[in-house]
Amino acid sequence: MNISEKCAYIGGLAEGLKLDCEKAEGRLIVELLDVISLMADEIEELRNECETLREYAEELDEDLGDVEELLYEDDEDDEDFDDFDDCDGDCAMCDGCDSLEDMEAIDENMRCYMCPGCGDTICYDEDMDPANIVCPSCGKPLAEAEAEACAAE
Repeated sequence: MNISEKCAYIGGLAEGLKLDCEKAEGRLIVELLDVISLMADEIEELRNECETLREYAEELDEDLGDVEELLYEDDEDDEDFDDFDDCDGDCAMCDGCDSLEDMEAIDENMRCYMCPGCGDTICYDEDMDPANIVCPSCGKPLAEAEAEACAAE
């Protein structure tokens, strides 16, 4: 028996008592039964809305899972690049690599360095001047980071 059915049952019992609505006690009971009935209707409406929202949230979760699968599907391909000594495949220069051949071409002229400021890997072409390279994560110039690393050693 749900709340609405119980309210109807109690209302039937109250009618069976033949309450005198002219007396204060009778009016009070009738008004309380009306309030309980309204509350039961509101609760039932909230349950329905909650169920609708739960179903909607489940649909969104499934859709988000599909989107994540599409977005992160490419990350599985990047594991092929992790075998290179000079680069771990997780740097700004390697984000544009579409194939193993691209990575090998970049790998021949690449120099990778771990930024002591933030720990991110910075890869750059060895022909580039390190003084002109800035860590994309923390904004610290690579030359300054290399000087600090050398001083610490």
